[in-house]
Amino acid sequence: MSEIVVPQDQNKSRAMGVKRDYQGKEKMADNKPVRDMPRNAYTPMFESFRTELDEHHDRRMKIGKVSRDVTALSKKIIFSLQRVRQLNKPLHDRLKADVEDRMKEIAEHLATIEADVAGMNRYRYPLICLEEFVEAISFSYYLQHQKLLTPSQAQEMLPANIELTSPDYVFGIFDLTGEMMRFATAVTALTGNMPGLGTKGTGDDRTILKDMQDVSSMLHICPPLGGKPGTYFKKGSIMDEQVLKVERLGYGMTVRGSLLAWTSLDYAVVKTPGL
Repeated sequence: MSEIVVPQDQNKSRAMGVKRDYQGKEKMADNKPVRDMPRNAYTPMFESFRTELDEHHDRRMKIGKVSRDVTALSKKIIFSLQRVRQLNKPLHDRLKADVEDRMKEIAEHLATIEADVAGMNRYRYPLICLEEFVEAISFSYYLQHQKLLTPSQAQEMLPANIELTSPDYVFGIFDLTGEMMRFATAVTALTGNMPGLGTKGTGDDRTILKDMQDVSSMLHICPPLGGKPGTYFKKGSIMDEQVLKVERLGYGMTVRGSLLAWTSLDYAVVKTPGL
């Protein structure tokens, strides 16, 4: 049986489009010479637009990758700090070394984008990682001093020549209340006492609950800052829920804590042989 040959359309490749390189020139195909595109007075202007957009997209992808890396490292610092069980105490040597190593890695990542976010570009490209960074360093500062990190201190602790904006700091403090809630819940469950400064009944009786209430009051009276519309109020509602959880925890310890402790001790004494 003879083979059927289907004739090929010579204009088929043209109908499917022309492949071009990154400079906009037609690629070589079937050893055909590249056809020069017509140029006019506006061609250089549009070529400069193309170059500027290419640089913009490359810069945005680079900053986004660094931001994700810094966010991951900041979260690791927070996870390490959640192993602390006392306030107003220096970090253990092993934990301190771990935090310092993470900070060095953050500095290396941020150093690669210092020139990309200088000047007006600082507000052109979002650096969400700085919110997570402020959350990490403010949580570390609070655990060691039971004080709130100030914006100037946060800027000094930023290991790069990058401006820390007001939304970066405020949104990081919003997220700090969540770590304070987790810390208060864990320590209270293990020790039976709300972590804080001083002893109950003295003039310096200030627990983490009182600190969270003060931070919440401060942020509620502040005018809404940058970010997407509704972000400030959404973070505020989440913060209120976190403060409420710690208030309920303190209520349970105050009202029922002594009763539960006595009942458990009495049960242990009764059920222990020989006592």
